[in-house]
Amino acid sequence: MLSVQFIRENVDRVKRDMLLRNAPAPIDRILMLDEERKAFLQQVEQLRAKRNIVSKAIGQTKDPTEREIRITEMRLVGDEIDRLDGVLKVVEGELREKLYEVPNILDPNVPKGPDEESNVVVASSGTKREFRFQPRPHWELGEIVGGLDLARGARMAGSRFYVLKGPLARLQRSLIQFFLNAHTADGFTECYLPDMLSEASLLASGQLPKFRENLYRDFEQDYYFIPTAEVAFVNLYRDEILAPGSLPQRFVAHTPCFRREKMSAGRDVRGIKRGHQFEKVEMFVYCEPDRSEEEFAALVARTRALPEKLGVPHRLLALCSGDIGFNATKTFDIEVWAPGQDEWLEVSSVSNCLDFQARRANIRYRPTATDSPRAPHMLNGSGLALPRSLIAVMENYQQEDGSIVVPEVLRPYMGMDTIPVAVA
Repeated sequence: MLSVQFIRENVDRVKRDMLLRNAPAPIDRILMLDEERKAFLQQVEQLRAKRNIVSKAIGQTKDPTEREIRITEMRLVGDEIDRLDGVLKVVEGELREKLYEVPNILDPNVPKGPDEESNVVVASSGTKREFRFQPRPHWELGEIVGGLDLARGARMAGSRFYVLKGPLARLQRSLIQFFLNAHTADGFTECYLPDMLSEASLLASGQLPKFRENLYRDFEQDYYFIPTAEVAFVNLYRDEILAPGSLPQRFVAHTPCFRREKMSAGRDVRGIKRGHQFEKVEMFVYCEPDRSEEEFAALVARTRALPEKLGVPHRLLALCSGDIGFNATKTFDIEVWAPGQDEWLEVSSVSNCLDFQARRANIRYRPTATDSPRAPHMLNGSGLALPRSLIAVMENYQQEDGSIVVPEVLRPYMGMDTIPVAVA
């Protein structure tokens, strides 16, 4: 969350960034409410000061009539203070709600553009495989190896659900284990997190109020199913002050993710690359502000290393101003090549959110024991997301008969070199 002070001191930049984001943020209303808040607060403070002075004088007044007049006057002053406190509370409540609607500022290096068509490819790695046959899409390969059942998934839960079984369920589990082991070996602390969180947690992370319609919710218990582990990690230290020397902290978790995808009838209708439920390994970092850029570069490098180890071509995109997420000041996406569909698939977004989420969650740290608390920076990155990582392995390692070679780094987890064609 941006502070009112930051908005007031940088109003031109904030308004410019909102335009670049295509975000109709209520900046003028926020500034007006802040003026009202300060005016009411000044009136309340003046009345309280007056009451304190007169109250002392009452104790020294000998004349009973004058004393009663002053007491009556102070009752009226007290009533006015109560009235203004009520008005002030309403103004502060609306101000807080309006601040929740304002996205983060943009990093100056973010490419300018209205939508995803303006994203910029900044790097690529790996060579697209040349097939001696027409590569199949993953939904055909899934049937050939007997590991993907779209029909029964849809029968159980509706469209955009599926069943993985046998070798493909094992391949997905192997990918998850490979990702987790890679991150924990480099010092990330693995966490088991709740899959449902309170509304306060979703407000703190920035998913509410903007994305309410995209979240699954248990209305009876007022729980929200997480759209990403990032939401839980933001709230790990909500309303706490971290001790000196405790940063940076780096975490990783594997969780399911639930999103009410507003999918058009003609987009991504085949296969499993878009759904309401999926798996993801998520990295998250708390750090001091002066380490923020360094941590961002490290997360990007770590994320890119995973498709490289899998032997899957990938590319790195800098998201433009019109496509960047609500919480982020800048984001790089990692996309992997899917030859069966002849397209790039996003498997990770790495974002630097500065102190935006820390301020919403009221998380602070002390640089030293004598320093005042300040907000840490928070960063997140998928490392990596399923099922698209699974799709990339299936389509890049397919053989002409439909069998799938297991990437070398996954063989210790799979216990096999090839996923064979299923026996009829």
